[in-house]
Amino acid sequence: MRESQNFANHGKIVPAFHFFLIPVLVFNVFHAGYWLLFAGGHHAAWGIGALMAAALNVLMALALLVLAFLARLFALGAQDRVIRLEERIRYQQLLPDNLKLRINEFSTNQLVALRFAGDEELPALARKVLDDNLTDRRAIKQMIQNWRADYQRI
Repeated sequence: MRESQNFANHGKIVPAFHFFLIPVLVFNVFHAGYWLLFAGGHHAAWGIGALMAAALNVLMALALLVLAFLARLFALGAQDRVIRLEERIRYQQLLPDNLKLRINEFSTNQLVALRFAGDEELPALARKVLDDNLTDRRAIKQMIQNWRADYQRI
């Protein structure tokens, strides 16, 4: 059985990404930089070609690190688009008529944060978020009293 989800534990850690891939790629950047600056750069036997190869290794190491972060950001961006669609459908079912007219006023950040609000408290929180123009995901999530878990997160 899964642990009950709440604000304190809803962040998703992907061990292979957070504890393996990112540390290895960061180490690779530092290793390539060290090789360029200290190991190869001070040897007289190194020609300009070898120096350029070491610089290229640094560039590739940085590119791999950026690629890993972009892959994560793109996945989260796609998830946010799906959440936006799901929540707009949910709002059509749960919000009073006067708030249904304002569904398009919600930003993606607001929709993503409010997805954790239980059905009972959603109308009041949605109104407060719109009326007070709250956009900080963390602040909105902290206002939620009855947490609606999302276990299918990227």
